[in-house]
Amino acid sequence: MSNLSLPRLAANTIRFLAAEAVQKANSGHPGMPLGMADTAVSLWHTFLKHNPQDPTWVNRDRFVLSAGHGSMLLYSLLHLSGYDLPLEQIKQFRQWGSQTPGHPEYGHTPGVETTTGPLGQGFSTAVGMAITEQWLAAQFNKPDFPVVDHYTYVIASDGDMQEGITHESAALAGHLELGKLIVLYDDNNISIDGPTSLSFSEDVRQRFAAYGWHTAVVDGLDGTAVTQAITAARAVTDQPSLIACQTVIGYGSPNKANTAGIHGAPMGDEEIRLTKEALGWPLDKPFYVPDEARAYLDTTERGAAQQALWDDLFTNYRAQHPAQAAQFEQMLSGDLPPDWLENLPQFETGSSLATRAASGKVLAGIVPHIPAMLGGSADLTGSNKTDVKGTGHISRGDFHGRYVYYGVREHGMGAIMSGMALHGGVIPYGGTFLVFTDYMRGAMRLAALMHQRVIYVLTHDSIGLGEDGPTHQPIEHLMSLRAMPNMWVFRPAEANETAVAWQMALERLDGPTALILTRQDLPTLSANTTAGAKRGAYVVSDTLAQNIHNREEPQVLLLATGSEVEIAMQAQVLLAEAGVGARVVSMPCWELFATQPQAYQDEVLPPHITARVAIEAGVTLGWERYVGTHGRVIGLDHFGASAPYEELYERFGLTATAVVQAARALL
Repeated sequence: MSNLSLPRLAANTIRFLAAEAVQKANSGHPGMPLGMADTAVSLWHTFLKHNPQDPTWVNRDRFVLSAGHGSMLLYSLLHLSGYDLPLEQIKQFRQWGSQTPGHPEYGHTPGVETTTGPLGQGFSTAVGMAITEQWLAAQFNKPDFPVVDHYTYVIASDGDMQEGITHESAALAGHLELGKLIVLYDDNNISIDGPTSLSFSEDVRQRFAAYGWHTAVVDGLDGTAVTQAITAARAVTDQPSLIACQTVIGYGSPNKANTAGIHGAPMGDEEIRLTKEALGWPLDKPFYVPDEARAYLDTTERGAAQQALWDDLFTNYRAQHPAQAAQFEQMLSGDLPPDWLENLPQFETGSSLATRAASGKVLAGIVPHIPAMLGGSADLTGSNKTDVKGTGHISRGDFHGRYVYYGVREHGMGAIMSGMALHGGVIPYGGTFLVFTDYMRGAMRLAALMHQRVIYVLTHDSIGLGEDGPTHQPIEHLMSLRAMPNMWVFRPAEANETAVAWQMALERLDGPTALILTRQDLPTLSANTTAGAKRGAYVVSDTLAQNIHNREEPQVLLLATGSEVEIAMQAQVLLAEAGVGARVVSMPCWELFATQPQAYQDEVLPPHITARVAIEAGVTLGWERYVGTHGRVIGLDHFGASAPYEELYERFGLTATAVVQAARALL
């Protein structure tokens, strides 16, 4: 080993930590770390600005391993550079309770910036981080005070390049000229099925050049060449950069290098031994870390010094620009301004307003007073009502606006918003039609998994959108989102519930929220809905009748969300005329209701009242949770049709008459 240069010594250390951790776990992906170790060492030793003693330092560079299957590359780098990730955790790779899960998980391992695994997600999340860096710099940097000044680096794979989400986010990154986004592409021509030539023949560099990216190609096994390419990329300030690093998957392995067999399976003890011989590594020292390699990659002193310099810069910034500094710190904290609720509108009873329009009015009231809010839409701004007049939008060369035109890129938008939230300083919200969550579901799931405050404005929520027909009418989407852990799903019944939904989404710090909003107008119930809506479900109205015990109480519970609460109210009137007492319960957020004390849940839904009818313009699956085995659910277990929405509700039986018939049958 004495003949090895320090960069190659460090790279080989990473190679064998990865290979042996995968072998010990008998599970994992050794090929990518073996191939990309030299490239990673060049980036982490020479360029990456970070402080292992403070992984949350705001002005650190962000590093995203989009090729998350190669997680041992990242864990080895974190361990060697000084993060609180001891060697014992490397040895516990993929084991219960370890800090080294199969794919990197945000919040689980210090230094991991985002959860990656599904290919393309990390790449696209990094685009959101780069947008946020440039946006915050535009808001807060002053001459001689670059308080926001860092890069976003990505290691991506052939699989990342093939996933559709990467096309979406890369195109937007090029359009916005994100000059501080640098992607190192592990161009090794091997995927799980075999050579990428089986299915992949495009010129990735030409594609990215067409997106407006600066591109280069280097020998990824030549650390000096990689260093030169990154230096050149950093000098290009008006384009993101793609550096195609030509590598050999499983580099050093005599029998498995450059084959699909080393992509996602342990090498085997004998092949590891042969690889050690080929690369001149000690055969009898498992998980060996030479002192020189650790010293070469250890960043604790350099990182602490870089952060100390920034701390001094910000101290002087605060002295000269106190208002901006205070706002910057408040935005980074994630807290909302103390007086923001004063600008949350209330809506008068008797008015009629689509909940998407009410949402637009809420945004008009609060966005000017919550400077961290950064909105957008996937080419449906007028329909989603997500823009706020006078706040402007970001564009190439000008990031002072408060709005992002994402284009027709729902999935890219979802992941980009996660990147914004992960970066910090921003509360992202973005709109599309509810039916198009089919395209962005992967990103939404990761936002829920990472506990990120991302707000999805999902309009045209049912057959109520009418004439566009079944392709645009969501049927199963509402319930499928409710099935997603840690996703709050609000389907407000009217304008004031919509305001509450926004309040709860903004005040929530541990996960994303989906706002499910109507195209059609709905009557405003009462300003008194606020307290109940904050608890996820509440009693809208009671009519009483004498029961068999000579007590006056509701005989039947009518449960609904969104536009169907109005139908339940109409049914309540008809039942009262027939001498039947009914309670109307609005349930805008099941997840929030489930967190309430059992006493409150029983107060809203008395257990002894088993005659229950639920009505919702979507699949009936799931409502049995609240109506029980003896209740009825009026919904849609089939696709919609193209017609005016009033006729669709009538023909599909979503009517007050149908609710009355169901209630009377139960009684």
